[in-house]
Amino acid sequence: MKKTRLITLVILISLLISACDPKAWVKELIKDKRPNFLIIVTDDQRYDTMQYMPQTQQKIFDQGVTFDHGYITTPLCCPSRVSILTGKYAQHTNVKNNGMVNYNRTFIEDFQKNGYYTGLVGKYLNFWKGESRPEFDYWVSYFKGESTYINPPLNVNGVWREHLGYITDILGTYSISFVEDAVAQRKPWILLYTPIAPHEPAVPDFQDLDLYTDLEPYRPPSFNEADVSDKPDWFKTKELLTEEEIAKIDTFRREQILCMVSLDRAIGKLIDRLEDKGALDNTVIIFLSDNGKFWGEHRISSKNSFYEEAIKVPFAIRYPPLIPEAYTESRMVANIDIAPTIYDLAKIKPPSDMDGVSLVPLLTGTDNWRDSLLIEGWPPRGIFAALHTEKYVYAETLGDKTEFYDLENDPYEMENLAYDPAYADMVAEFHDRLALVKEPEGVPTPIPD
Repeated sequence: MKKTRLITLVILISLLISACDPKAWVKELIKDKRPNFLIIVTDDQRYDTMQYMPQTQQKIFDQGVTFDHGYITTPLCCPSRVSILTGKYAQHTNVKNNGMVNYNRTFIEDFQKNGYYTGLVGKYLNFWKGESRPEFDYWVSYFKGESTYINPPLNVNGVWREHLGYITDILGTYSISFVEDAVAQRKPWILLYTPIAPHEPAVPDFQDLDLYTDLEPYRPPSFNEADVSDKPDWFKTKELLTEEEIAKIDTFRREQILCMVSLDRAIGKLIDRLEDKGALDNTVIIFLSDNGKFWGEHRISSKNSFYEEAIKVPFAIRYPPLIPEAYTESRMVANIDIAPTIYDLAKIKPPSDMDGVSLVPLLTGTDNWRDSLLIEGWPPRGIFAALHTEKYVYAETLGDKTEFYDLENDPYEMENLAYDPAYADMVAEFHDRLALVKEPEGVPTPIPD
């Protein structure tokens, strides 16, 4: 009798707690305690731009780990995104440009098979034309990676729909809708949230047009680099930027910043909704960009290069059970590490052929960590492969000049030391190390569309 009364009392107390805390019933109903995953991948965002996203900075970076040496191993949209989805270098996915099809196994497929509710909101890959993606339970995307900012047509769970409004707001609303649906599923979930901002044409939201009208021009030492005689021969085909070209770069930079402002609002609302639903602290939030972007450095205004502006991106993880206090990690991490990390945290057996490694040991205090990364690319101007350490970068461009930079003393990569006799031994060592990991010569490389 006493036991029955005790059980009844426990039930009554639980009901009272639930009545006082509307989130408690959600926690009680979710029996699968594995973490949720929110992976935010922005488009063409440089590493030095987080000051324009204060909510994201405060709600993710300042509450987790910030990687100040976060890199993309192939600085082009689709190859980078496939590397994120697979944990593999582009030479192993064979997705080397934006027009290629991904036939690789992704973590989305494996998470779905292991009971996760899966979703994508935003950009998928540029080749996608509307084909069914059954590995996603919830799907919102656009045709072939288009960058339509105003009134975009979107594929919503297999149905093409016209939308009125600003793309960042629309995708933000759909991301919140996914969270609502995911909570209703009463099982763990994973969302790949991939806004197009701040990718060109970088059309700002109307409400932000009056911001940053007095933005100072960006003029680092490498801007419109005067002497490129020590750079590869393809540089010699690039004239100094004209005043008109510089004006366009300055305008585009401001437009990118304004697009980040609107994206910051959307991310802030999404995180607030996670908190409202009691799901925030059980959600691993990973933030990064698919690649960086030049703003006139080295006479370049594009990407797909091994220079820091193209490969270094904002990169952070928030997950209080693993990262109870905010800090900055300076050892090198990369997009290929995301897949191994989330497999590890979800306790799902990973594929055996990933090039990346789980970040969990790094976040729990290991001293045994990588000392280099492979950076590779297949642009029409010259296929390149680079070995990147924290202090140096060594690069070979097919049929062209070798480059070697001391990043500690030359962060803007202005002085090519590859042909300096004082560095001959070090250059030879890097050459041998790169040869072990780069794509073997003679491998056919598809020509970009």
